[in-house]
Amino acid sequence: MFNKMLFILFLIISCFVITSCSKPQKVMAVSTGTISDITYNSAKVSGQIVDLGEGVNQHGHCYGKTPNMLLTNTDFKTELGIPNTGSFTSPLVNLEAETKYYVKAYLTNGNYTAYGEEKEFSTDPAPIKDKDGNVYNVIRIGTQLWMKENLKTTRYNDNTSITLVPDNTAWNNLTSPGYCWYINDAAGYKATYGGLYNWYTVNTGKLCPEGWHVPTDAEWTTLTDYLGGTSVAVSKLKEAGTAHWNNPNTGATNESGFTALPGGHRDEYGKFNYIVYSGYWWSSTETSTTYAWIRLMNYTNPDVIRLNMDKKEGFSVRCLRD
Repeated sequence: MFNKMLFILFLIISCFVITSCSKPQKVMAVSTGTISDITYNSAKVSGQIVDLGEGVNQHGHCYGKTPNMLLTNTDFKTELGIPNTGSFTSPLVNLEAETKYYVKAYLTNGNYTAYGEEKEFSTDPAPIKDKDGNVYNVIRIGTQLWMKENLKTTRYNDNTSITLVPDNTAWNNLTSPGYCWYINDAAGYKATYGGLYNWYTVNTGKLCPEGWHVPTDAEWTTLTDYLGGTSVAVSKLKEAGTAHWNNPNTGATNESGFTALPGGHRDEYGKFNYIVYSGYWWSSTETSTTYAWIRLMNYTNPDVIRLNMDKKEGFSVRCLRD
């Protein structure tokens, strides 16, 4: 009788275990997605709910400057509320410039929290200002930090004025610093394309904001080499589309973020040419008493062209951080 009772008890327990083991377990699971739209103080990051589990009452991302974060020790977190299945995106704000951050997605029901894989990214450098107060966004390309826009200052970094030279004859006679706007129309061209400077302004060493300089010929080569060589780099450097470049603006993707624009030039005789067709940028490297190296990008030519040009000519300027 006793053995029979033990056998019945064994059957009951076995059924209970089998039933319990076969019952589906709903486990929360989430993955961390792509980090995008990185600036000097913000970014976006996506996430994907793999398994919603039961009772989830909050989801989002936690992020900060130290790895291996939890909701209990994170610097920052986003709270997106009760989730639905699928993807989600968090804005990451209040970031510091040129700083490495770590981020991971999470789901929580108050008692248990599931995390996605932790990813890292670095914020961009903060914008810079010239002595006129013009603001320039900055982009890191390889080991270099470049301005993303053409220079448009009318003053050196010691606050002294650069000579504005609208007259053609006066421009042709210059062997000293001078600048102008394309066809002497600041209202039409300054904001987008910046100024045109002769090489003598470059040679002062004071044209760029403090801590920045006009790149040397070798530093231009470092840029194009990093992007795969001149025939590959040109597409990655030019602003895409035809809002500022003439059609067809062959191959332009602006993959690097450099956003090269076709500001044209002013020749040594004072004549203006090639706005929207070509962009010309000075280097600080001279080749003789009258010539120095530049870089040229064109709306159809599939190359970054290195040219030796007269120092009297007026070209655009991009600054590079020291």
